[in-house]
Amino acid sequence: MTHEDDRQPRLDDQLCFAVYATEHAFARAYKPLLSKLGLTYPQYLVMMVLWEHRTLSVNAIGARLGLDSGTLSPLLKRLETAGLVVKRRAADDERRVEITLTPKGADMREDAETVGRAIAVKTGCTAEEARALHARLNALRQHLLESEE
Repeated sequence: MTHEDDRQPRLDDQLCFAVYATEHAFARAYKPLLSKLGLTYPQYLVMMVLWEHRTLSVNAIGARLGLDSGTLSPLLKRLETAGLVVKRRAADDERRVEITLTPKGADMREDAETVGRAIAVKTGCTAEEARALHARLNALRQHLLESEE
């Protein structure tokens, strides 16, 4: 005989909870590393995008990170106040706002390289395992996004 509770969804069996709890564990792992740089995790993500491209529009940064302008604007303001980025209207289209790394922001990249290595160690994954997990999570995200359409 089965108990009625056996048919109820269990938290520990939920894939979404495993991802959610893992995200929180990542946040805790990143926090002490990023605090040395004076960055929050979302600010770090913005900086990573800018280290790749040096200058991007606010819309491009938001699209890349999946952040809306209400979330992104305060992040960019804090990075600008810290002297890591500058915000300017695009010369060819004043409606577009571009974000560019300052020399201080560009120089921070070297210090931030230690963050990625430290997190890689903290995961306990081999490089191959990390690549496979990364690919699987990207595929899962894509399936979820496609299911919205």
